[in-house]
Amino acid sequence: MASVVIAMLVASMDTTIINTTMPIIAKELGGFQLYAWSFASYMVVSTVVAPVAGRISDLYGRKTIFSIGILIFMLGSLLCGFANTMIQLILFRAVQGIGAGVMLPFPNIIAGDLYPPEKRGKVQAVFTGMWALSAILAPLLGALFVQYASWRWIFYINIPLCLISLALLYAYKEQYVPRKSRVDVLGACLFATGVSLLLLTTVVESYMFAYTAAGIVVLVAFYFYEKQHSSPIVPLSLLANGPIAALNINGFLSCAALFGVSSYVPLFLQEENYSLFVSGLALLGVSFGWMVVAVPSGKWTLRWGYGRLVRIGNVLSVIAGAMLLVMKQGTGFWYVFAVMVVQGLAFGLIFTVSTIGSQQMVAADQKGISTSLQLFSRNIGTAVGVTVMGAFLTRGADVYSGFHALFVYGFIASLFALASSFLIRKV
Repeated sequence: MASVVIAMLVASMDTTIINTTMPIIAKELGGFQLYAWSFASYMVVSTVVAPVAGRISDLYGRKTIFSIGILIFMLGSLLCGFANTMIQLILFRAVQGIGAGVMLPFPNIIAGDLYPPEKRGKVQAVFTGMWALSAILAPLLGALFVQYASWRWIFYINIPLCLISLALLYAYKEQYVPRKSRVDVLGACLFATGVSLLLLTTVVESYMFAYTAAGIVVLVAFYFYEKQHSSPIVPLSLLANGPIAALNINGFLSCAALFGVSSYVPLFLQEENYSLFVSGLALLGVSFGWMVVAVPSGKWTLRWGYGRLVRIGNVLSVIAGAMLLVMKQGTGFWYVFAVMVVQGLAFGLIFTVSTIGSQQMVAADQKGISTSLQLFSRNIGTAVGVTVMGAFLTRGADVYSGFHALFVYGFIASLFALASSFLIRKV
């Protein structure tokens, strides 16, 4: 678990620290018009790789695949530190994204192997704590590296931490016995290509319909190919499992509704003349609320079941959405912090309970892919939500009308997410 926690801290801190330092990096390397692609290459690749990595771990074991993910992430970090052009940085960030995509599902997968359901909430609270810690450490480290050394050290710092994680992982005696089978290489390629084409529509401004159409065609081909494969990379039986499918639908809709708000709340507070540091502190409200419900949620699932708890989480999400609607010019820090706490309570309950459910309602040799698909659904929903919110924000008559339109979208979308939670029945 120490190995997993360190790896998660590295991945989460890398995601946060690049937000702080990327303007400086782009200024030094040139090619500012490629700025967005330094984020997009990482996001697209890591999102696509995660479910594939989870499935391969079902076939070949957690420890081996997790180790490979750490090594690839470490290589990508080293290459990013050596980058001399924006094109190089974008390509090397994609390598990092491969490693991150392999790494990120494993905290929950390995926790599912090691702990019974009633204890997994406490473990996930530790994982949430790593995201909270990275939210504080990353901006501070980014500023220190830029001022006293070089931005390249935001990538080099990952290397010793990855080595420590690997050293600790070496002692791990894997409990899961893999069910070895032939890897569905063509299925993995079709899945990665189709999803990548669809995700590109969130970062490109031209040929969006062409990317969408091509992505749908490839995914349809993937579906028919997987139906005939003896060991598919994404077992379609999971999609026929009603509760699993419902959990994934709700994960997508809830993230598309409000999870992306965290990307815009600091900007709102900065418009209210709060500093970068203070505006970032508001996001600690999410971590606080998350940990409050994550710790006991494992025991709650045994008492009340998955469906009821996910519905309660979605009700809290609707309440957070309603609170956002009244935010306007002059809204103070503590009100925004309170909204973030409610949002943390909502997603802490939805994510923790859905993760446990996605593991408990499948066979042991499908636990990896089921957990990864849950993460994949959330990532896709977040990408869609952030993109839609950004469009509302930039098209407003002024910044505050843009924020209001963004919040109206989030509230309405949270109602659809709540409605989808009633599909989770008999669990």
